[in-house]
This record gives sequence, C-alpha cells and structure tokens, in this order.
Amino acid sequence: MKKNIITISRQFGSGGRTVGRLVAEKLGIPFYDKELVEQVADETGFDAKFIEENGEFSPSKSIFSFAVSQGVACTPNGLSISDFIFCAQRQVILKIAEKPCVIVGRGADYILRDRDDVFNVFIHAGMKERAERIVRLYGESEKKPEQRLADKDKKRKIYYKHYTDREWGDAKNYDMCLDSGRIGIDKCVELILDAIKD
Repeated sequence: MKKNIITISRQFGSGGRTVGRLVAEKLGIPFYDKELVEQVADETGFDAKFIEENGEFSPSKSIFSFAVSQGVACTPNGLSISDFIFCAQRQVILKIAEKPCVIVGRGADYILRDRDDVFNVFIHAGMKERAERIVRLYGESEKKPEQRLADKDKKRKIYYKHYTDREWGDAKNYDMCLDSGRIGIDKCVELILDAIKD
C-alpha cells in the first residue's frame, strides 16, 4: 500500500522539523507542525504557545510526578489539562490524516498506528551536532545547550511514555530511524522519499 502519511518524531535539535518540511515540499503535500498546534488551539481555546509546550512535553522530569498530576481533574469534562490537550490533538491528527500530509511530533505515529498508509520516521543526532544546531537556530541561554537538549528530550520521552506506553525513540516503533548528524538533512529527506515510493 502507498504511504500517504509521513510522521516525523525527532530529538530536539536533530533537524526533524526541517526534514519533515522538505519531504512535504518535495511531495507537494501539506506539512503540519506549528499548523497542527494552531488548529488544536482553535479547537480548545487555549493559547497556541500553551499547546506547543503542553501538547508534547511532560511538565515534570519524572514519569511518576507526571502520572500523579494527571489524577487532578482540571477541565469541565473531568480531564486533566494534559489529557484534554492530547484528546484534542488526537482528533486534529485523525482529521488532517484524511489526506496525504507530513506530521511532526505530537504522538502522531502512535495515534495513526493502525493504518497501513502511514510511514513513521525517527530523526536523531549526536549531542555535539544537536547542541551546535540549537545555538545556531535559537541562540544561547542561561542553560548550556547540552542541558537544554537533555531537558527537552526527557520531557518529550515522559509524555510519549505516558500516552502511548511505548518508548520514545525505540527503533521498533518506527519504520525508519535516521541519524541526521551523520548523514545530513538532505540525505534523510532522500532516504525517506526513496522508502515511500511504490
């Protein structure tokens, strides 16, 4: 079966967003990253920045404290804020996946796991390459780039585990895992395009 939907999961600073955007451009299909966040914001009434930070990252660095915080009902329908956002993201992802597209993050690989027309990719890179990339793209901060990377990835990993009961970045959860630090962004794009050809 032809792969119409490509999901890109990625380590922070690996260039996964850029890979996804380039794949979408080459295929002439929609690309969803910030666009997905904006749609979820429209659906929920929450600010897009709030969705961006709470729709893919655990608010804590511990799976236990994240799980405990989910027991507190915060929305009128009895869901925690994180559960509410996850459900809203799920609905938006299912809707946009009705047509060919590229979706970055947000657990799309898991949400669309039962479909045969989805191709799931994980983009990673070494710490040195990722640290250089985030400094180049986002500038310096009070935290060392390595600490910024570790914090973001840990929170993403906890969030993913909580909602999927799977290990984020584990090769068996994806159709393809690519090291953008070793092979480069353009080669990642080329390999994905080759892999999804009929």
